Amino acid sequence: MKPLPKKIVCIGAGYVGGPTMAVIADRCPAIEVTVVDLNAARIAAWNSAQLPVYEPGLDAVVQRARGRNLFFLGQTEGAKKLADADLIFISVNTPTKTEGEGAGKASDLRYVESCAQFIAEHARGHTIVVEKSTMPVRAADTIKRILAQNPHGGTFEVLSNPEFLAEGTAIRDLESPDRVLIGGERPEPIEVLASVYRQWVPAERIITTGLWSAELAKLAANAFLAQRVSSINALSALCEVTGAQVDEVARVVGSDSRIGPKFLKASVGFGGSCFKKDILSLVYLCEFHGVPEAAAYWQQVIDLNEWQKRRFADKIIRQLGAKKGKVAVLGLAFKKDTNDFRESAAIDICRQLLAAGLEVVTYDPQVDFAAFCQAAGIAKGMRPAHAIQEVLSGASAVAVLTEWDEFRSIDWAAVAPKLTPGTVIYDGRNVIDLQIIQKAGMQINSVGVQNIN
Repeated sequence: MKPLPKKIVCIGAGYVGGPTMAVIADRCPAIEVTVVDLNAARIAAWNSAQLPVYEPGLDAVVQRARGRNLFFLGQTEGAKKLADADLIFISVNTPTKTEGEGAGKASDLRYVESCAQFIAEHARGHTIVVEKSTMPVRAADTIKRILAQNPHGGTFEVLSNPEFLAEGTAIRDLESPDRVLIGGERPEPIEVLASVYRQWVPAERIITTGLWSAELAKLAANAFLAQRVSSINALSALCEVTGAQVDEVARVVGSDSRIGPKFLKASVGFGGSCFKKDILSLVYLCEFHGVPEAAAYWQQVIDLNEWQKRRFADKIIRQLGAKKGKVAVLGLAFKKDTNDFRESAAIDICRQLLAAGLEVVTYDPQVDFAAFCQAAGIAKGMRPAHAIQEVLSGASAVAVLTEWDEFRSIDWAAVAPKLTPGTVIYDGRNVIDLQIIQKAGMQINSVGVQNIN
């Protein structure tokens, strides 16, 4: 058996690169793992007690490995590490293009291309380059062309090793993954990367494929999950007007072993950095390669999600009408147990409420309010609260947009006197117990449940 690689470098210290490399370093103490990022503030945070990524269990993993065999460096220092690296991971953002061909749908690979140029400039000898970022199928061709232009006579292999992490459970997903996917063109480099994962992942969970299949499989996996969310949300609208209860429908559907229960939870809509971006990339690929019917199918998954968010906000606006009033928004993160608010349903819903002239006050236990407003393009009309009691005081409507555990345990009987008479709770995550609300003499409007007001 060939020895493990000695040195790994990851370019990109974000929600994927940082946690992934921390777990690799923790489970492979014989390997030196270096995470490089051009954002000096982010690197400083990774080297501090206040990590830039909130993820349950991450602190403990970083503390065990940091300074032993896990290092976080800026780009200048990190460049020196590339020369000796056996494996170099590319883990940078691949946002949707905003201009040029494919704008609004295609993945923007400018950061990936910049990484490839950085590697070509500083790597030496033979290096395995690993796509960790989500890439459109055939993106490896672009990386290979850039690497081939290196001035040092270096040789390279490119692998696809997409992440399948769920934020909020990323450490658990990394330490005990359903599967690890490695796609490549030759068995030898695949085996090098597989040998790293086999240090803690059972061999039967490591799937190897061709390079193009691995790239497309990541997009397909996210598209299938998002499709399930949009499917149950489409049914939630029908439940609300017929008297059927969406949770009961989902339980019956999910009990079918061919379908399963996961991702059948009705909600205000999916968010996060992956689903929308990856489906749009899939739509573009279908259009580019002349499969418009498939493109239209996947586009509908996005369209339904956008409609669900508008539909939710419209309920609140109709209830408050000309009275206006304060809306208490509970949750800005796109899901619980993360401080990530990219593509969060809260962004569109807060914008819509503000456009209707409503006062919006928000509370989230982890999300930075100023960063949220800046990303959402919200300059005024919204303010933060620092506790649940504060955000709810004087509210004319309550919108639950993130399923944080603390929202499940609110003492509504105690809170009721602080609310405006007639306040309705709009539960976009179905985390509030209907019976408790009714006992408190309050009104609730839950997703997929006929209005009981």
